[in-house]
Amino acid sequence: MREPNIYGSDTLDAELAPQFAPATSDLPPWGKTTVVGAAVPRIDGHDRVGGTAIYTRDIALPGMLHCAIVHSPHAHAMVKRIDTTAAKAMPGVHAIITCDSPEAKIPWILTNQGAFSQLLDPHCRYEGEEVAAIAAETPLQAADAARMIVVEYDVLPMVVNYEVATKPDAPKLHAVGNQPSPARTSQRGDVEAAFAKADAVVERTFHTSCEMHVPLEVHGSVAQWDSGKLEVWDSTQGVYAVRDSLALALKLPLSSVRVSSHFMGGGFGGKLELGKYTVFAAVLARMTGRAVKCVLTREDTLRSVGNRPANTISIKAAARKDGTLLALDATLLGASGAYPTGATSSYMLLDLYTCANVRAVESSVLINAGQARAFRAPGYPQAAWALEQVMDELAGKLGMDPVEFRLKNIPVVSQLRSGQPYTSTGLADCLRDGAEKFGWAAARKRPANKGHVKRGIGIAAGMWGSPGGPTATVILKLYADGSANVNSGAADIGTGTKTIFAQVVAEELGVPVERVSVENADTGTTQYAPSSGGSQTVLVTTPAVRSAAADVKTPLLALAAEELKIDVDKLTIRDGNIEIAGDTKKVPFSALRSLAQRQQLVGVGRRAPHPVGKVGLPFAAHFAEVEVNTRTGEVRVVRYVAAQDSGRVMNALTFENQVLGGVTMGIGFGLTEQRVLDRQTGKLASGSWHDYKIPTAMDFPVDFQCVPIDLQDKECNSVGAKGLGEPATIPAAAAIANAVCNAIGARIYDAPITPASIVNALASKGGK
Repeated sequence: MREPNIYGSDTLDAELAPQFAPATSDLPPWGKTTVVGAAVPRIDGHDRVGGTAIYTRDIALPGMLHCAIVHSPHAHAMVKRIDTTAAKAMPGVHAIITCDSPEAKIPWILTNQGAFSQLLDPHCRYEGEEVAAIAAETPLQAADAARMIVVEYDVLPMVVNYEVATKPDAPKLHAVGNQPSPARTSQRGDVEAAFAKADAVVERTFHTSCEMHVPLEVHGSVAQWDSGKLEVWDSTQGVYAVRDSLALALKLPLSSVRVSSHFMGGGFGGKLELGKYTVFAAVLARMTGRAVKCVLTREDTLRSVGNRPANTISIKAAARKDGTLLALDATLLGASGAYPTGATSSYMLLDLYTCANVRAVESSVLINAGQARAFRAPGYPQAAWALEQVMDELAGKLGMDPVEFRLKNIPVVSQLRSGQPYTSTGLADCLRDGAEKFGWAAARKRPANKGHVKRGIGIAAGMWGSPGGPTATVILKLYADGSANVNSGAADIGTGTKTIFAQVVAEELGVPVERVSVENADTGTTQYAPSSGGSQTVLVTTPAVRSAAADVKTPLLALAAEELKIDVDKLTIRDGNIEIAGDTKKVPFSALRSLAQRQQLVGVGRRAPHPVGKVGLPFAAHFAEVEVNTRTGEVRVVRYVAAQDSGRVMNALTFENQVLGGVTMGIGFGLTEQRVLDRQTGKLASGSWHDYKIPTAMDFPVDFQCVPIDLQDKECNSVGAKGLGEPATIPAAAAIANAVCNAIGARIYDAPITPASIVNALASKGGK
């Protein structure tokens, strides 16, 4: 319940980050691989599509009760009175907790300024905030009883416009005011002096709308107690993070809390934290002595489990006539929601392009709405929306091609990390190779459309600033029959993590992928791994998997050498066999008597620290072609190329799937998704899939190419992989925005670009 960090694991306080012993060994970088990088179908694919995978909502325990939650219907109110008399008399009801209950006093949203709320708080600061929870025999009985709880409210003044919330006379959400944290300023060089020397200057203000989390699987938990110990099945991206927060909330030792999540249906950052629904299930289970399931409705998730916060970003940029970027000056304001959390990120503004003079001032403000949470590259798509449109405008003023302008300012070191060089910098390759695949030069020369449907092309670049935390341990078991088992606490959030683990074992030990099983995401039985977020799972945990495989490989070869009476340096492993140099003879693992006697070999692997004095970060460049119907304002993305420098491709199928998913999210951010709050009541007006428009397959371009840029990074980690999930979505919306501008000759500064904004933009330039 510590204030969530949404900037990536590299910014976590050092004393709070788990510390581990160094890796088992320094492994040499891979050269050409045969299994790693191949298009291997997911090892759990049949379970997922065949219905045998058990998700949290599928858990059914003997005697299990069901939880329903009562939510505040007001954006800002104080609970005056709660009457549960009628609800307690309803059939099947076993327990009720309200903000008057002792269990409701658990502190919530902990920061260095103290607790900003409690589990059930009589001060409700947004529509949907929880005021009571009930456990009954069936979901319908629980829901019916929840409707019988009578709550009287004292409705308070509210504010949902985050720019209005900064004003002194705005309604206050907390005693400390609506901006409990001071503005954060990052600066290098002399910005004012640089602007004075500029040949071209662009100054613009951009607005982005709030995006809401809508994973296919809604949030939920099942909890039961046994002899004072708590077991939880949770839809979460990080079982260890949930265990730690749950133990803190309930004042339990870590050894008394077990959290598991073997399958989950998407999270995108919204399932990185402990949710109140999990605590409700645990508390009600302890009160009743029975297991309790608490699963949110879709409407509940849209109101209360997080969002990508709205931002207002003003940027002033300057360049010399030769294309050298001279200065960037930015102010960023983000809407945190009802409770404090980071709502902006200036990292990409400060580090994507070489620029000696940069300043960024970031502020977050509280409003009467659901709290912001991590959301696939938190803060970066908003920053890209502003920065990449300004870069295009600046290129236009200089008379330069937008790609060439960006190539002029490629970074070779991380300016934000004291000038540390990158282990690899693929931004230039992304721009060049992506432009070639897209046919950028030819498309730029095409004559303008004469009809009412206009075509345009756009480009945008991006980066992700987190290299992940080197804090993962893996246990690998090699059995006597040559099969293997990987044991890791990492969650597979739909990205194919388990399959990649199996591929790494197959590559290192020569065991067929289909003979590798994976145990994952269970604090009671699997080894520590950080939460699956921040694009860190593969680059943090797969080196530990490889290390564990190497820890098995050494004793396996020693056993074979002793049994075969051959020097160990003449033996290699391939396809589940021991091979002898200069001999065609192959000895299957299962034929080794010494391995059969031992039954299994166990290896322990750990992720080695990051390279000293260098940083491994991913880059991307996206190219979009759109059609804009100037009569209706409709925008359609018709062609797309995404060039990604994410290091080694671990699995060709999942790599492309990740990029496809990231671009889809970018289409939503740029064209369709927008949380709408009623300005008079603060109520959510886009609280269902009918009213909140996420992109579908019909909105995705048929002509799509993913271009992996693999520079054979041998320093970032022992498998050569860098982050992919976040950088796949960061530049997408900005590329579409630049394409729309190219099509209609007018720039739109607010996201999403709607038919109305197209019409207004055309009208502003004298069009019809």
